[in-house]
Amino acid sequence: MSYNEEQFQYFEKYDVNKSKFLTPFQRKFLLKNLQASLQPEYCRRIEIMLLADQGKSPTQICEILGCSYHMARYWIGVAKAGLAHKWQEQPIGRPKSINEQYLQRLKELVSHSPREYGYPFHCWTAQWLSKHLAIEIGIEITERHISRLLKQMGLSTKPRNNSLKKETNDTQDYEITISDLQFP
Repeated sequence: MSYNEEQFQYFEKYDVNKSKFLTPFQRKFLLKNLQASLQPEYCRRIEIMLLADQGKSPTQICEILGCSYHMARYWIGVAKAGLAHKWQEQPIGRPKSINEQYLQRLKELVSHSPREYGYPFHCWTAQWLSKHLAIEIGIEITERHISRLLKQMGLSTKPRNNSLKKETNDTQDYEITISDLQFP
């Protein structure tokens, strides 16, 4: 998606000598990037800095662009600090807390019994996976997020019970089966 030519010309026509805080180089750099195919969020950052450089207040910028006051103030501050050329260094959205190493370790833990790691229980729970990985890797995430990750990977904390399936096939000829008794 290329930037709207009419909007671009509005910024380009503005007298560089009336610039509030952008250098001619920064201004050209921002205008050049505004023409590139960028995500709308990145375009908005550039527009905020260019409008602020023209003397628009944060409130006016919010009305023109439909952005939040906080966002306008932040990017005006970046431009005033002389860092307008670094508009792309701050990624959009919340940073990811887990990485590929975390996912691989989670996969490995689920495929083994907790007893192999010194725990007294037979099956992992999302809570225990979360605790174990927090100690081992140092990244704390909720049990709910662990469950979500497992589901995305096609895994589960519930053990596959092939022995029960085999038992039911062996006892199909009998009328009564007792399969839920546990011996001490």
